[in-house]
Amino acid sequence: MAASRLAITWLGHSTFILALPNGKRVLTDPWLGNPKCPAAFSKPAALKPIDLILVSHGHSDHIGDAAAVARETGAPVIGIYEVCGYLGEKGVKDARGMNIGGTQDVAGVRVTLTEAIHSSSIEEDGTSRYLGLAAGFVLRAPDMPTIYFAGDTALFSGMKTIGELYKPAIAFLPIGDHYTMGPDTAAIAAEWLNVRQVVPMHWGTFPALTGTPAALRTLLAPHNIEVMEIAPGETAS
Repeated sequence: MAASRLAITWLGHSTFILALPNGKRVLTDPWLGNPKCPAAFSKPAALKPIDLILVSHGHSDHIGDAAAVARETGAPVIGIYEVCGYLGEKGVKDARGMNIGGTQDVAGVRVTLTEAIHSSSIEEDGTSRYLGLAAGFVLRAPDMPTIYFAGDTALFSGMKTIGELYKPAIAFLPIGDHYTMGPDTAAIAAEWLNVRQVVPMHWGTFPALTGTPAALRTLLAPHNIEVMEIAPGETAS
């Protein structure tokens, strides 16, 4: 049965389940071992059904459980070419690698890969393996507001182009600082994107991630941009 509207469940860090109006369920950057993930969602089987998995880059706090969830659910994975090649080595049968600027239609969703300013690698056996460019995603589907999922990134001028070209209504933006944007530059990103709502992510997981939704809300209040703060395990729509 199709959902009546978009519903967003946060599982901590950058892991979300997006229940789309077409009834499909999209999982982003699956890391179920993150300190904020509720125990009820800590096993891949607990997430079923999942129709599509998006992986923004190769760091373990974003790709950590992607292979396990894909194997458990059978969901296809979309990410940069090198990330999908790596997941294929881990037993993922349907990893649909692409590159920046490309678009795929999967599970009734039009997925476009966008740039992000960040590194991307995985540590294995004491060595670091390059996993291509970090990326973000634009998601478009019937009867759904266009979504921009930024992944891990700094502020970059191309966000103005993303706003002009795709006209997202909702942006998932990292706000933790230290490794990504903090609230100050995330607020600028929201203005450049011209979105109605921001869903903060990549915050509060570790002491180094000091940015907070409250700080972002204060900065965006004069611009009438809503900050959708979701507690881990809760669903907002």
